[in-house]
Amino acid sequence: MTDHADPASATNDCDVLILGGGLAGLTLSIQLRQRNPSLRVTVVERNAHPVREAAFKVGESTVEIGAHYFAHVLGLREHLENQQLRKFGFRFFFSEGRTDLDRCTELGVSRLLPTPSWQIDRGRFENFLGEQARALGVDFRDATVVRGLELDGCDGDHAVTCEHDGQRSVLRARWLVDAAGRAGLIKRKLDLAQANAHNANAAWWRVDGCIKPEDWSDDPAWLARCTPPARWRSTNHMCGPGYWFWLIPLASDSHSLGIVCDGDMHPLETMNTHAKAMDWLRRHQPGVAAAVDRPEHGLQDFLFLRHFSHGCKQVFSGDRWALTGESGVFLDPFYSPGSDFIALSNTYVCDLVERDMRGQSFAPYAEIYQKLYMSFYENTLSLYQDQYPIFGDAQVMPLKVIWDYTFYWALLAPVFFAGRQTDIAMLGRLRPQFMLGSELNLAMQALLRDWQRANAASLVADGRFLDQHEIGWFHEMNRALNDTLDDEAFARRITDNVARMRTLAAELLGLARQEHPQLPDHGLAALLEGEPTPRPSMDEAWYHAGDAVRDVEPAALV
Repeated sequence: MTDHADPASATNDCDVLILGGGLAGLTLSIQLRQRNPSLRVTVVERNAHPVREAAFKVGESTVEIGAHYFAHVLGLREHLENQQLRKFGFRFFFSEGRTDLDRCTELGVSRLLPTPSWQIDRGRFENFLGEQARALGVDFRDATVVRGLELDGCDGDHAVTCEHDGQRSVLRARWLVDAAGRAGLIKRKLDLAQANAHNANAAWWRVDGCIKPEDWSDDPAWLARCTPPARWRSTNHMCGPGYWFWLIPLASDSHSLGIVCDGDMHPLETMNTHAKAMDWLRRHQPGVAAAVDRPEHGLQDFLFLRHFSHGCKQVFSGDRWALTGESGVFLDPFYSPGSDFIALSNTYVCDLVERDMRGQSFAPYAEIYQKLYMSFYENTLSLYQDQYPIFGDAQVMPLKVIWDYTFYWALLAPVFFAGRQTDIAMLGRLRPQFMLGSELNLAMQALLRDWQRANAASLVADGRFLDQHEIGWFHEMNRALNDTLDDEAFARRITDNVARMRTLAAELLGLARQEHPQLPDHGLAALLEGEPTPRPSMDEAWYHAGDAVRDVEPAALV
């Protein structure tokens, strides 16, 4: 680790040089300048601005942390409300092989939950972010290609060779941040790439026009389930064994479509062209295929990606470099965590830069933030890894979704909403609660996997609507993210949230054991020991549906 010169005596070109002017890089530049308007920030971006709308980049859906980051931390809510689409939550249809969507089991909300999120046209948003960055004084150099970089190679500064319009120049910077996505410039330079065991692939495309599930049925009762009847604004997931298919509307009157699959259960070679993807869709989701395959839905683009999930050996360094966004880690598009992890990593980078520019010791914080960030990554990865076979199980998957949301809203989301992501004292105080929450989650993911495997016969879709809005405590957890709490109240909130996780874990373990007494508990019983027998926390309809059948036998199912 090098010694650092006094920031006041710097002779470099900028304080922070960001490689990549996409979602991660531009939001970081805005956040840095908003927090410290005197900071000299430069962004270099390969693409020329403005970029095209709709078929520009994948990753259009946001969830609570990312949405809060864009709307409130960066102050961009007016743009989101007026130029993007308010999202009607996640929605899941267990529709493998079906055309009668209104007779499939549906999981979602009947009305909007209190904490908002949005569907984002990435081209439109990144154009707006570029304008905002420049208005804040960021030196945003689009149509500029990085040709080489030297870390800490110029009197304690980093040096980056750039090319614009055939002309090369060298930029010197005190801090260097890799936001170049999968190009991973610092990652490649320092050999930081790290594979993980999540074997999943994706193929996606964008089409003209809006695809509305409401148009697939004329059943007034089914249409009236949602208020307003706007299922099309949800991130709609069409689920089957080993896969899910997304439908995400964009404000530019386009629709984003994508297949995400377990690589062993659905090889990428069966969907790596548009023609193959449509054939795959006709086999597995014929109702969706019929709606998509219409003349008005002209094809805009088609892309695919093998084994998209990856880790990273290091993302924050005491040598004044960092990685953010996909250049660091990427999990899975299910639950849309990409913008969440941008929010987390950007906030850590801002804190490190500010400590350095104030002349404070920051290297120990880089090490702490590295451990915290990778812990968030590893815990979130557990929601996806080896879980794709569950996706077609209309009994277990709805319970998994409730559990996964609860885990997210119980721990990580409250920390970010409360602005306590860098509050080391509070995080240290709450370490036992975070450890218990992590242990509960890992045990629950294993139980859910075993539960699905034990369900050897498939569940016949029964037309139920599993309305998350009507689960009172679930609705309240979402609302409570916006509460302003002092230290004691925040600590109690996290403790209460983990208690909620324990109650839910006990309930789910009991349900699983009712049907499959031989299932191992994966240590859940020990984690729950000493707790009183919990009361059921979900409406009885969630798991006692008399008309639900597996094959032809009645069963008590979710």
